[in-house]
Amino acid sequence: MTDVKTRKGMTRRELLSRAVAAGTTFVVGAGFVAGTDAAWALETTALKPETMATLIQMARDIYPHDHVADEYYAIAVKGYDSAESAPAVEAGIAALNAAAAGKGFADYLSIGWERDRVDILRAMEDSAFFQQVRGGLVTGLYNQKAVWPLFGYEGESFSKGGYINRGFDDINWL
Repeated sequence: MTDVKTRKGMTRRELLSRAVAAGTTFVVGAGFVAGTDAAWALETTALKPETMATLIQMARDIYPHDHVADEYYAIAVKGYDSAESAPAVEAGIAALNAAAAGKGFADYLSIGWERDRVDILRAMEDSAFFQQVRGGLVTGLYNQKAVWPLFGYEGESFSKGGYINRGFDDINWL
C-alpha cells in the first residue's frame, strides 16, 4: 500500500470530488473525460480530452434532453475520436471556442447559460462541422437502445406482432 505522504498526484476519487466541488460538468484529464453527475468516463485516443468534453456539451446543446444523461451523448460522439476525424473536429472545436471568445468567454465550455451557447451554435449552423455533428447525432444518439425507454419507444414491432394489436389504437385523447 502506498504511503499517502509519498504518493504524488491525486486519486481518481479526489479528482472527481474536487471537480464536483468546483461545479464543473466534466472532468478533463490526460486522455479521459468523466462526467461529474454519474459514474462514467470516456478515454480519448485521437482527440484532446478538452475537445471531447466540448463536443459532448455541443451535442447536448444541439439535441437537449434533460432526462438523458451525458453518458449517452458521449457514446454518440465517441466515433469522432479517430485519426481520420480528429483534424476536422479539432479545427471545428477551435472555431467554436474562438466564437465563444469573441463573445467574451474563455471558451465554449466556460459559458454557463445554455442560451448563450445556443446563440453561438446558431451563428455557425451553416458550417460543415456543425452539420456533420448534428447529422451524426441523429443516429448516434437516437439509435442507442438504452435511450429508447427514456423516450417511451419500445423498439421495432415486427418481432412482437406489429403495432395493430399492441397499442396502435390506444389513443385516449381522441
